[in-house]
Amino acid sequence: MFAPPLTITFLGTGTSSGVPMIACNCEVCQSPDAKDKRLRSSILVQSDTTTIIIDTGPDFRTQMLRADVKNLDAVLFTHPHKDHIAGLDDIRAYNYFQQKPMKIYANDITQQALKKEFSYAFADFKYPGIPELELHVIPATTFHIGDIPVTPITVWHMKMPVLGFRFGSFTYITDANRIEEEEKSKIRGSEILVLNALRKEKHISHFTLDEAIEMANELKVPCAYFTHISHQLGLHISVTSNLPKGMHLAHDELVITTS
Repeated sequence: MFAPPLTITFLGTGTSSGVPMIACNCEVCQSPDAKDKRLRSSILVQSDTTTIIIDTGPDFRTQMLRADVKNLDAVLFTHPHKDHIAGLDDIRAYNYFQQKPMKIYANDITQQALKKEFSYAFADFKYPGIPELELHVIPATTFHIGDIPVTPITVWHMKMPVLGFRFGSFTYITDANRIEEEEKSKIRGSEILVLNALRKEKHISHFTLDEAIEMANELKVPCAYFTHISHQLGLHISVTSNLPKGMHLAHDELVITTS
């Protein structure tokens, strides 16, 4: 599938509690290394003409200010957990400056959660200044946002369906511990794959680091980045030094490009 050259910015690479975790005195949470400071997981996907964000977690405002994002065309949601939707109210700044509703792409269960959590944005009476949202159901097949092709990929977060997305040669998957064979076929051929890798110990709904490595190897993707990381995984520098060739820990403000 053709896609223009893209710039991908990791706005956040942490799990739901972020790193450092509140009140934690472990060596990771106390680390002075900037790469051990992780806001909640989100990425920015940009072509020359289109800018998309995947998920608006609790750190959305901070992330937009830190990355100096002046224009935003659409939001893609992976699933309805709070660490992926909680910052949506701050989209109203873009409503104000761009003078139009924000396009929101989500599956049915995520749209239900958005309507519950941000009920005032969907009320019949629109109070001045509330978020203006234009909801779109994500189709089963490839669609376009501006000039960027988007291929949805259904993965499993224990029993919850979560959407990953492929943009040309780049695939992003977070909050997963199982991918069915049919969906793996949508990932194969990617040049870059981002996968969640919560920690080293087994988890009920997330890939461990070893499981993420195994999945990247199985899919034969030459370059992999791991995200949605907890403080339990270890220090960035230590984990990175032991990863196989072509595999990396993502970190906040990391920027990569596709050709």
